[in-house]
Amino acid sequence: MTSHVFFDLDGTLTDPRDGIVRCIAHALATLDRPVPSERALERFIGPPLARTFEILLDTTDGTLVGSAIEAYRARFTATGILENRVYPEIPGALALLASRGTTLCVVTSKPSVFARRILDHFGLSSYFTRVHGPDLSDTSYTKATLVGRALESERLLPCAAVMIGDRADDIEGARANGVRSIGVTWGYGSRAELDAAGADVIVGAVPELLSSLALF
Repeated sequence: MTSHVFFDLDGTLTDPRDGIVRCIAHALATLDRPVPSERALERFIGPPLARTFEILLDTTDGTLVGSAIEAYRARFTATGILENRVYPEIPGALALLASRGTTLCVVTSKPSVFARRILDHFGLSSYFTRVHGPDLSDTSYTKATLVGRALESERLLPCAAVMIGDRADDIEGARANGVRSIGVTWGYGSRAELDAAGADVIVGAVPELLSSLALF
């Protein structure tokens, strides 16, 4: 039986589009690099930030990538973190799951210090027992390592957890650890992306998500 539900944050619980794409654009402009359109930058919502800048800067130079992350975080900490909104039916769904005795955790590629601030701001913190995310200094993580750390921290067998997320990284991170997964299409990954990643279930609305969780 599933005792723990792991939720991704960006694109699953909240829509962070404006903050993330504007901070990426700010970082590129700070480094005097071409800035793609906001629409083009949407595909970088979700994956680890270091990988995002390796792609956008076409480099594996850790110093350059680090400079981009520093510029990104300067704007994100001041402004971008709250250029965000909660998907409307999420609070009710979290309340229902918590009332059933399900343990809820956030497993996110966003640094945990930022994730906690977002959850606090939107009044969601009380639903989650823990937030599992990287430290600010960690640039080597993947979603697979984050899910693995969450399992270890919660002292769980993989069969006791299910991962919910909107991107291939979420699904692949779950599969790498033997955890079942539910892909959601209201975020920034398409149904095709989630299906190709191997999601056990794909849902398009929060009521579908709740129905699917009842079967796990």
